[in-house]
Amino acid sequence: MPLIKYNNQSLSSITTLPASIPTGKLKLISSQTASNSASISFTTGLNSTYKVYRFVFVNIHARTDRVEFEFQASTNGGSSYGVACTNTIVRAAHNESGSGQFGPEYDSQMDSAQSTSYVRLTSAGGGISNDSDHGEGGILTLFNPASTVYVKHFIHDINYYNDDVYSQRGLHAGYFNTTSAINAFNFKMSSGNFDGTIYLYAIDNS
Repeated sequence: MPLIKYNNQSLSSITTLPASIPTGKLKLISSQTASNSASISFTTGLNSTYKVYRFVFVNIHARTDRVEFEFQASTNGGSSYGVACTNTIVRAAHNESGSGQFGPEYDSQMDSAQSTSYVRLTSAGGGISNDSDHGEGGILTLFNPASTVYVKHFIHDINYYNDDVYSQRGLHAGYFNTTSAINAFNFKMSSGNFDGTIYLYAIDNS
């Protein structure tokens, strides 16, 4: 039996990490701020330079009550949006008064199967409230959107204040069923305009 010796070394003493441990950092590609805008499109910055991209949503505020935040992809630089998508959604929520909660549960109302419609980034259950202090925040991660071999997977984690006074979290995952490179994304509400900032980052492993 080999002798195992443990050393109590602090993390500050480590100067290098094994090659198998990822050390990527977030690199800001661009950002856009909506101000009573119908939609926001990212038509540059998504290419083969990086394998993983991430959108970060900050203070997304609907101008219309009880609507859903949604997105779609493009393979032609934003000339059109409507790539077939299959996704699944799990949600959980808790009422601000502590009097009600539900989940986690599968949200069949918001999933899609080979749909070219816009993909919901929020989940069912009241929709986004348009009260002046309400909104949502979250992260959407895309995996190798420039691939011309594989379909394009994504995962999404969001929390928002819905119109039924719940803090509602949605966990989404899916794929765009295309082997063409995806090079643009569009974000909007299911109805009406919105405010807020969307940041586009890449995970840089160079």
